[in-house]
Amino acid sequence: MLNDIDFAFVGSGVMAEAMIRGLTAQAGVPGDRITASGPRAERGEELRSRYAVRPTTDNLAGLDGAQIVVLSVKPQVLHGVMEQLSGRIAPDALVLSIVAGARIEAIAHTLRHESVARSMPNTPAQIGLGMTVWTCGADLSEAHRAQAQAVFGSFGEEIFVADERYLDMATALSGTGPAYVFIFMEAMVDAGVHLGFSRRVAEQMVYQTVLGSVEYARQAGRHLATLRNQVTSPGGTSAEALYHIEKGGLRTVMSRAIWAAYQKSRRLGKGVEE
Repeated sequence: MLNDIDFAFVGSGVMAEAMIRGLTAQAGVPGDRITASGPRAERGEELRSRYAVRPTTDNLAGLDGAQIVVLSVKPQVLHGVMEQLSGRIAPDALVLSIVAGARIEAIAHTLRHESVARSMPNTPAQIGLGMTVWTCGADLSEAHRAQAQAVFGSFGEEIFVADERYLDMATALSGTGPAYVFIFMEAMVDAGVHLGFSRRVAEQMVYQTVLGSVEYARQAGRHLATLRNQVTSPGGTSAEALYHIEKGGLRTVMSRAIWAAYQKSRRLGKGVEE
């Protein structure tokens, strides 16, 4: 469904690369059907060497013939980029935005383009294990909805939400989520090194523990608290460790961090609309 479509990525950063890798590796989209535009020519050459995409430093040139246009720039520069692209996107093209905080109404108005879907993917899209939450207006055609779903589903799981306000929540939970997981894993590895393991061995132990725990939780289909209790014997090592985790306020810190990310996403959106 996607391998005969021409894509234009406006913005060639980390998340754009995650999507490009997912599209080329998982959906079979030929690299030469993808244009990636960005201000740094050397970054474009990196993407060309990895995925055979067509790089450019000219956003308008990248739109030529594009049937799906992906807005993948930073929120701080989105408004200026959209003004540059305003009225220049093919009328029958679909615009997919992955920009945190940017609302569909503001994007459609500034671009002077009605067919817009908004999403929040995350970096595991690079290996086909991404989590993308997306939405669109009720007036988006069924054909464009199917294209959007196919794109997001090509690099992992996708969830459609009818209410756009969930996108800011998704930005804070799943979009930023890998960073929370990585810092937790990093803390575990550092603790292992402190105990006396080499960093290589500590990393192997932590990677497999996290991977196995996630897959076990998915297959078990039980509440996470139940799974935690299974490995927590009275007076045992897990109970001792969990006592200090709770005493240190990990749950509160995580809740506050995710709430702060949510509020930041909303503020970024207001900046785009201004």
